[in-house]
Amino acid sequence: MTLRLLIIAFAAALAACGKKEAPPAPPSPDQATVRETSLGTVIGIVTEDGAHAWRGLPFAAPPVGDLRWRAPRPAASWPGARVAATFAERCAQMSNRLNEGEGIEPGLFLGSEDCLYLDIYAPPDAMEKAGAGEKLPVMVWIHGGSNVWGRASAYEGSRLAINEDVIIVPVQYRLGPFGYFSHPALRDDAETPEDAAANFATLDLIASLRWVRDNIEAFGGDPENVTIFGESAGGYNVATLLASPLAEGLFHRAILQSGGFDSVTVEDAESAESPLTNPSKKIAGQLGAATAADLRAVPAEAIIEAYKSASAFALDLPVVIEDGVSLPAGKMREAFSSTDTFNAVPVITGTNRDEMKFFNIADPRLVKKFLGVFLTSRDKEFYDAAAEYPSRIWRIRSVDGPAARMAAAGHDQVYAYRFDWDEGGRFLFTDIGHLIGAGHAVEIPFVFNRFIFFGDLDKILFNKKTKASRDELSRAMGAYWAAFAQGGLPAADGLPEWPAYAANGASLMRFDSTDDGGVGVMTESDSIEKLAADLKADPRLDNEQRCVIAGIIRAWLDDIGSRIAEETGCAN
Repeated sequence: MTLRLLIIAFAAALAACGKKEAPPAPPSPDQATVRETSLGTVIGIVTEDGAHAWRGLPFAAPPVGDLRWRAPRPAASWPGARVAATFAERCAQMSNRLNEGEGIEPGLFLGSEDCLYLDIYAPPDAMEKAGAGEKLPVMVWIHGGSNVWGRASAYEGSRLAINEDVIIVPVQYRLGPFGYFSHPALRDDAETPEDAAANFATLDLIASLRWVRDNIEAFGGDPENVTIFGESAGGYNVATLLASPLAEGLFHRAILQSGGFDSVTVEDAESAESPLTNPSKKIAGQLGAATAADLRAVPAEAIIEAYKSASAFALDLPVVIEDGVSLPAGKMREAFSSTDTFNAVPVITGTNRDEMKFFNIADPRLVKKFLGVFLTSRDKEFYDAAAEYPSRIWRIRSVDGPAARMAAAGHDQVYAYRFDWDEGGRFLFTDIGHLIGAGHAVEIPFVFNRFIFFGDLDKILFNKKTKASRDELSRAMGAYWAAFAQGGLPAADGLPEWPAYAANGASLMRFDSTDDGGVGVMTESDSIEKLAADLKADPRLDNEQRCVIAGIIRAWLDDIGSRIAEETGCAN
């Protein structure tokens, strides 16, 4: 995205200040980290923060060759001690502008189909505590990236593990057309009932949870106390696991950060015209492949090439499929209407107040380049409003709607939040606090207590002036997350009580720094009707701007956008 120009300018300024330091040498295996798993002996490392870590542990066999588009098979055992000091390769994907911080240009094939691995971060005394009968809560992290991009290695869990006395397990799963693909030839060729699924990524995550159940005690973790948590597509996948009968009993709490609850039918998934999920017929047609053997023989790069689109990630973005295997028939969202039709564990769900600013910063209707480099909003109030209303829809569909649905079904262990921190710094003429605000993914560094996430942009977004207040908010969020993982209640000593979301009156925890209101409860629900009324009466906007916002919403969600356009006089 166009953040590239800003990052380049900032990097140039840094270069003028001196030579960059060389990256640190890879850590050496440490005998203190030797553990025995069901597959063999592993030896890990001690991180800079002092955590014990194991990288690149296989939880399933490589899904390559004849195992492409099949349910994951068990991983093979190994002789001797496996050195777990380096990260596994990311799952097959196409690079985009977010990879430029790694020095990788957009539009390249990255990764491998051999990617079903996980990492583990544990406090150094985890085994001592387990030996004393105090096995630690386990938190399995599912990364985001629109289910077409991302990797586990981007999430270093040392500080969260040490600060909150928990085991952190980032996992990988098949992405894009490898993770979500529905085709009759694959169903006909199924060797097991699970092979007939279409959400192979969901099956990967279930396989990772089975591995955790069978092995995490060897690292000091409690297999009877597992929390799944994830952001964006990761939060969406948390919802999928909540709705999947195959995941029953494999986890005991769930946290959705900016997640989603949508699904499509098999028929829609296999329609070449479907705009919402991987159009399997289109891909198979482009590849000239009709049988399962033909499809599995196509090179991975060719599949990614056939999957290209004009989306922000340059790939069609998948929506989970009601395949009757990993998910039951019927809309996934509706599964949460009864505690009999989803895994009714304690749930936290939340969004960021300015979710859409992270995406709007690339919209030339809203942003211009001053002096050809520095990004500024064309109209500050219009920019804020253009992010506010779509961000509220994200909240309605991911927080208020699902939480109210679960609460109405009698599930009284549902908690909601909104993340409001917007104190990012500025670089000359570019005000990051305004352009990104409490944007999508900004809460992740706060949860992990590690403000290294957006590459060179981190130095602007998370500047020295806000370090103390950021650390305070980060430790509060980590304490809530860990307390929830420990006992199912987000109740931390010295912090405000977090009430459950009620069906007849919303209660959300608001997360912000003490300089801007702090942590506290807000009691206000939101709805499409309320949003439409607010947009219609918004004094910041003229009619043209109002209709631009309605159009932005309609381009994202046609049914909701059409309703809003009608109610705001923008239907024509």
